[in-house]
Amino acid sequence: MATTPASPTAKSPDPHPRSVLLDVPFLRLWAGTTASGLATWALPFVLGLAVLHHDLGAAGLGLVLAARTVGFLAAVTVGGVLADRHSRRAVVLWSALAAAAAAPLLAAGLGRSLLLMTAAAALAGAGQGACRPAFQALTAETVDPGRRQQANAAMTMAVRGSTLAGPALTALLAAFLDVRVLLLGIGLLWLVAALVPGKGQGVGVDVGGAAAGSAPRAGFRTEFLDGVREARRHPWFLAGLAALVAVIALGYSATSVALPLISRDRYGSEWVLAAAMTAYIVGALGGALVIARRRPRSQGWAAFAGLAAYGVAPLSLMLPVHPGVVVAAYAVAGIGIELFNVPWFTATQREVAPDRLARVSSLDFLVSYGLAPLGLALIAPAIEAFGVTPVLGACAAACFLVPAAAALVPTARHFARTAPAERSEAAADAR
Repeated sequence: MATTPASPTAKSPDPHPRSVLLDVPFLRLWAGTTASGLATWALPFVLGLAVLHHDLGAAGLGLVLAARTVGFLAAVTVGGVLADRHSRRAVVLWSALAAAAAAPLLAAGLGRSLLLMTAAAALAGAGQGACRPAFQALTAETVDPGRRQQANAAMTMAVRGSTLAGPALTALLAAFLDVRVLLLGIGLLWLVAALVPGKGQGVGVDVGGAAAGSAPRAGFRTEFLDGVREARRHPWFLAGLAALVAVIALGYSATSVALPLISRDRYGSEWVLAAAMTAYIVGALGGALVIARRRPRSQGWAAFAGLAAYGVAPLSLMLPVHPGVVVAAYAVAGIGIELFNVPWFTATQREVAPDRLARVSSLDFLVSYGLAPLGLALIAPAIEAFGVTPVLGACAAACFLVPAAAALVPTARHFARTAPAERSEAAADAR
């Protein structure tokens, strides 16, 4: 193969790139994303405290949380289009400010107006939904491709760490602060998410720049469908969505319903429930730490294997095993889920056209989050009709088999249209 002599001023790739944790722009983005994740997690927990304090009824809690989910699903596709049409930083700003504005409205309605709380929860969900694809695309703009896997691992470790430490911290604060004050604290977290992240560093495409001003923009529906077409260009992405649906809508939903029942009825204690969920989060932290440093040769196959590992969770609940087996199974499931998530996000940022990244990411969140409530609604009647063991067995089988089938799809092996070696050769030829 003929090559062109390198220019004397050409720079060779740094074999030891600086850690992404030393970059101020990423740390600002990390802080904003972490604040939004903590605020998202904290709201249902704080509203649960309101039920314990008799400021909100159980039916009202369900209505408020349902409104938040509806707001999220309605806004996530809109946010994806807006983040590809305008500045991703601006979308993060205004969507997080909307979620922040919902917090005092929730506090004002608590114990006084369920209608106000429902509307405020829908606004909070809309802010959360609109900022998710924008944050995903902003990561690609802020971090160069070689360090995105490390960046995505740092993001997920922050979210998992917040989930692990958050309950104890919130319970401690609740001993000294009123629920309304805690709701206002959630609003402050959203303000951090809105104001702390900086602009992208030019790694991606300036979607709000000259290209947007040189020609009239297409309509919302056209641009959304353009994002769908971009997703269809990547068979590995569609296969991954199918696998996610199976694991979240079936596996995760089944264990969410069955674990509390089995912890109470089989083991006679709530500690199995608490220990299993803690093990899942600790496992996820470990999985993120591992994948931040390792690059499997067949990244897609390794990721699908990690996703399939969630099947051990429902499998462990099927038989009267020692409770330690259940806890260990949840730790394995947690490790596996991040061995999938981090490469999945990184591949999406790498493979999808930068000016369509937010729209494709919104499809990811829409499908995975949107079908989870449907799974939760169907699992409980299925358990009543067929029994817990057959339902758990079917869901475990789906968790194993659907990711395995997805791994057979063309381009799934590397989460890419070309193998890493071919990409390296193409880059060398370009130089």
